[in-house]
Amino acid sequence: MGAMTREYVAEHSETVADTVPLLAAALPLIGHEAIRSRGTIGGSLAHADPAAELPAVARALDAEFVVRGPSGERVVPAAQWFEGYLTTSRRPDELLVKVRFPTAGRGTGVSFQEVARRHGDFAIVGLAASLVFSDGVISDARLAFAGLSDVPVRAAAAEDLLVGERPSTELFDEAARRATADVDPPADLHGSSDYRKTVAAVLVRRGLQAAADNARERQ
Repeated sequence: MGAMTREYVAEHSETVADTVPLLAAALPLIGHEAIRSRGTIGGSLAHADPAAELPAVARALDAEFVVRGPSGERVVPAAQWFEGYLTTSRRPDELLVKVRFPTAGRGTGVSFQEVARRHGDFAIVGLAASLVFSDGVISDARLAFAGLSDVPVRAAAAEDLLVGERPSTELFDEAARRATADVDPPADLHGSSDYRKTVAAVLVRRGLQAAADNARERQ
């Protein structure tokens, strides 16, 4: 996807909805329609606000960032792109020119959940969730938080727990516990660290159930 692709255009693209459904699920939550009509995919990812939706999507999907500078092009994986608050590994003489998102395979279900003060506000906590099912068993799980650190955070322990299991309330409860066991969210006027941690656990349970339901709907 070209870095200058407008968020509104991607939001209303059938191709995006079919091939990168997690991105499609997150796009309507970005600001307001007027903002999405001007904001770009590359702009959001280069800005790297840890409370924004697209960085969490990119981290969950292991997106790749193609940057171009005087010495040519290089590809940066999402795990290495986000270095800190509003900071990426892009060099001063480079431009982000495109972002590569993997195509969702058969049996994929997705969900993007967030809690914000008002619609259009940055999320207090957000969660990008993707599950892949094979014969009713979770074969791949991806969870990435927004708003819990100075970069989007993958919940690796919860992902490992989910793979090879069948969905259940008990499984999702344990995944929520593992996903938030070691997080230490920042506190600000919108919520304490404990509040954010509690919200994050709720979003894991909610997001996993929604992703499981979405997988059934897509099939």
